[in-house]
Amino acid sequence: MAMLLMPGRPSLFARSRNRTTDLAARSGHDWTRFGWDAGRSNASTDPTGITSANLAAVELQKVRIGGTVDASPIYLSGVGVNGAPHDVLFVTTSYGKTIAVDADDGSILWTFTPPGYDAWAGTYQQTYATPVADPNRQFIYAASPDGYIQKLAVEDGQTAWRTAITVLPERERIASSLNFFNHRVIAATASYYDQAPYQGHVVLLNETTGRVARVWNSLCSHRTRLLDPHECPQSDSAIWGRAGAVVDVRSGNIFVATGNGLWNGKTYWGDATIELDADLEMLGAFTPRNTRELDEMDLDLGSTAPVLLDGGYVLQGGKDGRMRVLSVTQMEGNIPQRGGAQQTVTTPSGGPLFTAPAVAHIGGATIVIAADNYATAAWQFNEGRLNDLWRSETPGTSPVVAGGLAYVFDPRGALHVYDAATGEEAGVLDSDEGHWNSPIIADGRIALPVGKSAQQALDGMLYIWRVPGSMSAAARGRAK
Repeated sequence: MAMLLMPGRPSLFARSRNRTTDLAARSGHDWTRFGWDAGRSNASTDPTGITSANLAAVELQKVRIGGTVDASPIYLSGVGVNGAPHDVLFVTTSYGKTIAVDADDGSILWTFTPPGYDAWAGTYQQTYATPVADPNRQFIYAASPDGYIQKLAVEDGQTAWRTAITVLPERERIASSLNFFNHRVIAATASYYDQAPYQGHVVLLNETTGRVARVWNSLCSHRTRLLDPHECPQSDSAIWGRAGAVVDVRSGNIFVATGNGLWNGKTYWGDATIELDADLEMLGAFTPRNTRELDEMDLDLGSTAPVLLDGGYVLQGGKDGRMRVLSVTQMEGNIPQRGGAQQTVTTPSGGPLFTAPAVAHIGGATIVIAADNYATAAWQFNEGRLNDLWRSETPGTSPVVAGGLAYVFDPRGALHVYDAATGEEAGVLDSDEGHWNSPIIADGRIALPVGKSAQQALDGMLYIWRVPGSMSAAARGRAK
């Protein structure tokens, strides 16, 4: 693997932090990664300033950006950028540009363009990864199609380090969103259109140095370093669900799901839900009894990432139209057995699930909301079982719950907003078409990138809806 440290940057960043710390007074609520938290609940517990009563009054700004964002934004409130405090949206385009956008007026504050951009821009070589913010709010981490993760300064987009997490970026794609926990960046690899050879890897990077700290390989898992795909006799088993690696913050354990590939319960873990400890030692696994059939019929179990539920359960959706409730305790005692789901339900339409469900706690109830290509549905989860709650015939990408409302982007061109507990529609916001794009909601704003990465466009659009009069404290400070 390659790691590039940028000479002289630490002192520059230190000076930037000293210069802007006093200016950047945090007054709002951050959205630091895909899924809102390390557990990928897709459910914010912060006040948003948007309700069913004022939703119809929001005002739209369309911001043109340098590429298609086939992912979600992240957001930091009141951070120092270019010497002044700003509320900032950060996005990474399909060709790896990471862009800082002022959330108040839509101006572009800075753009990071990865080295070598011109070589892959306009080609199949893309990323769908949402960036993740460092808890210190001074840096973000972003992926690019050359297989690198880079640490970027919030202040000006300058690079602290760049590290490759694949030695064959022409075949292995960073498709899943990045995560961060316990001073480590967590990333995973998938593939470009199943072009063998490739394998799914989970990689932990040291936040300070960028060095690869740990690797888990879904094929040839007995090898604990980053593999050249040709080194392993088996191919595939991509980790490509939108949420990627999911962290149980109580234990630090990491959950991932793999796509089609050989499963033998020893070193090959195709079509499986995997539990790893914080150092990527394997703790538990689940694969269906028909795992060979899933592989042969291209019905990836890992078309979506695991979902953390209450009481030691996880939910695993799949390309076969099923969602399985799994007991973590049973997973830990299950190796190398197959089967053992506690409950199996169909996806909202009975079709493949490619999105990340949301898990919200509302009024003492645990509500799970999922969307697929044809419908959206909600269940109440209680005592290890899902019970039907509500359903809509509207398709969607990954649902997001914030302020008691469920936001579901219909990629045909609309953002539907529901009461998360009842399914009553609170409103619809018109938009352009999309693909994997999903919104975030914070501080009186809804931010949604639109567009399809398959169109290979070099420009794109970010929609920002704002509640009237919701200028941030950062903007008011700059206006003085």
